[in-house]
Amino acid sequence: MNNLTSYLQEEKQARRKGGLYHKTQVNLAYNSNRIEGSRLTEEQTRCIFETRTIGFKDEDALPVDDIIEISNHFVAFDYLLDSVNNPLSNDIIKKFHGILKTGISDAYSAQFAVGEWKKLANEVGGIETTSPENVEADMQTLNNRYNSIDKIEFENIIEYHYRFEKIHPFQDGNGRVGRLIMFRECLRNSIIPFIIDERHKQHYYRGLREFATVRGYLLDTCLSAQDTYAGWIRYFYK
Repeated sequence: MNNLTSYLQEEKQARRKGGLYHKTQVNLAYNSNRIEGSRLTEEQTRCIFETRTIGFKDEDALPVDDIIEISNHFVAFDYLLDSVNNPLSNDIIKKFHGILKTGISDAYSAQFAVGEWKKLANEVGGIETTSPENVEADMQTLNNRYNSIDKIEFENIIEYHYRFEKIHPFQDGNGRVGRLIMFRECLRNSIIPFIIDERHKQHYYRGLREFATVRGYLLDTCLSAQDTYAGWIRYFYK
């Protein structure tokens, strides 16, 4: 798995097209943003990654924010690879958010803090989350607890994700940041990473809602996604 991280970094550096890095960039950006409501198709996402352009002939007009957030996601994944050797921290998490949300329309609102913790209370799925004034402390506690584990296992990463989403530290973009963290921490801890397919988002959401009582539902959803990525590794990384 250490070799996998190096392989992705080398493909990134070489700007190789059609390889595992390329496929990961397109699929992670497409699925993670689609889960959050992006209208871009996988083909449009691929076009933006490959050419930094997008055509609109015979297509419906698309929100500018969707296009910006897809492009930003590619940059965030590169930062993921560049920072993978560093322990997870509040600064790294805020950096992810800052990259993802730079330039979108919400960024110009005084109430929306790009790269900073939320200023207003929010809910997720009708469930209350951590109050803004407690986010810094709760995130520090979460990271300290996670980083104190001697050997990070797959289930530790999934539990971290559940607790991160329960805190919901940002005004928006929590899911995308959280899924980048899971991919990063898998690489960092020599675990096969995974991408949640947007077609399975209802299973994913249910797993998050029920994790406190039924851990297996979210774990199984992530394990299935892990099997898919393992197949990609076998195909590309020989």
